[in-house]
Amino acid sequence: MRGALLAVLLLAACAARAEDGGAVLRWGGDAEGGAPFVEADPSDPSKLRGFDVEIVSLVAKKLGRTPVFVQVAFQSLDQSAARGDFDVGLSGIEDTTQRRKALAVTVPYFEFREVLTVRAPDAGRFRGLADLRGRRVGTLAGTIAWEALVAAEKSDGIVPVSYDDDVHPYEDLAQGRLDSVLLDNVLAARSVRRVAGLAIQPAAVATGRYVVILAKENAPLRDRIDGILMDAMRDGTLKGIFEKWNIWDESQAAFEAKRLAEWDVRRETKISSNGKEAGAAAFPASPSKRIFSSSSLSLVLSYLPSLLKASLVTIVLSCLAMALAVALGIGIASGRVYGSAPVRLLLTAYVEVTRGTPVLLQLFVLYYGLSSVVRLPAFVAALLGLGLNYAAYESEIYRGALEAVPRVQLEAARTLGLTEGQVLRLVRGPQAFRLALAPMTNDFVALLKDSSLVSVVTVVELTKQTAIFATNIASWALPGALCAALYLAMSLPLARLARRLEGRWRAASS
Repeated sequence: MRGALLAVLLLAACAARAEDGGAVLRWGGDAEGGAPFVEADPSDPSKLRGFDVEIVSLVAKKLGRTPVFVQVAFQSLDQSAARGDFDVGLSGIEDTTQRRKALAVTVPYFEFREVLTVRAPDAGRFRGLADLRGRRVGTLAGTIAWEALVAAEKSDGIVPVSYDDDVHPYEDLAQGRLDSVLLDNVLAARSVRRVAGLAIQPAAVATGRYVVILAKENAPLRDRIDGILMDAMRDGTLKGIFEKWNIWDESQAAFEAKRLAEWDVRRETKISSNGKEAGAAAFPASPSKRIFSSSSLSLVLSYLPSLLKASLVTIVLSCLAMALAVALGIGIASGRVYGSAPVRLLLTAYVEVTRGTPVLLQLFVLYYGLSSVVRLPAFVAALLGLGLNYAAYESEIYRGALEAVPRVQLEAARTLGLTEGQVLRLVRGPQAFRLALAPMTNDFVALLKDSSLVSVVTVVELTKQTAIFATNIASWALPGALCAALYLAMSLPLARLARRLEGRWRAASS
């Protein structure tokens, strides 16, 4: 009886907590972005620090809640917000038109400048985008800076290079892989302190603003947060936070003054009939999004050339990597079957180490880890990474196929006077190839999909281009479906070809 009463009380407490929005404020961010946004505190890694951390703490306090952090990759913040993975998201999130269409977005709380960073010796000649014709310029995908570079690619012949984080672009710039980086002045200032030999150009290429994002159905909570942010601007709380993190300047002061003036005008002129502020009227919610609307279809058509180009990169990279894997795999398998004990031991160690470590780690080591010794081009690093990784798996297929050929056939061939090379080429090899064909096909399809990992070394393949597309329209529905269709268009013909070859081999051997 007492247990039942306790359960009823707990359910009542949970219901009451649900009615007032909960005791916690789940906020999504990406701690990999680092300071001054969000990072693990070096003195206590279990805690977070950064100006976004302090802003969300302020908001949670005003709402009477406790902030709880939810780690989300930066590129997935919009989709996670829409799914309801967290209540609010902030991690240097830019205010864009597409974002406002898909989500409930607060008033901007910080204005940043998109600035070019170059190597110090080049500061005199690379002052703007027009000076970088034919040059490689890096930035984060799906940002205002990326859109600016894509536009500059058409007008000024710039070569945009996409990254998943804001650390490696500046490292590649220092090493000469890039000629410039276009990113927020906050990120640029942090990076030039970390990476020696870089200089920031003072002229802004564009301006943008950071906002808090919520799911569309959380518009009432968004309106409350709007008021909290504007009050924090008015009483100097935000200024104190930004000064603490050394990002306050005259432009931010002017931005806040302008925002406060606009807010006061809206508050005075947009009062609802019940005497409360009509936040939704002051910041009108976007109309509900129709995934398969004509505007969405036109967006798909506009992105289709980029997706087809990325598909070409994917298929070429996959074919070359598979060719390398097959060639190396045959050599490794032959060495493990016919080689001396030291050779077999060395090749076995290569296979086990390669299969026992993630391909993503291998790509990082090839492209970034070895950069002080050899600076591999991104495509070459991706080709070697995939080829060397899959060579280990292919070698096991071929070794098993070679050892599956009946020993009596091998002895018969040797009795006829054939050398070991002739036995391999004329008897053992063809039968082993027939046995290995099906798993080889499976491996190629797997490699085709694993090629999506090479975006970490700045190769823009199909999945990466799709992610950029999805980020720009704030939806994965159409981009994801189109991406899947393109992958199927590449993999299904290969599977049919493999089945046809298997049938011919089976008919020839019967």
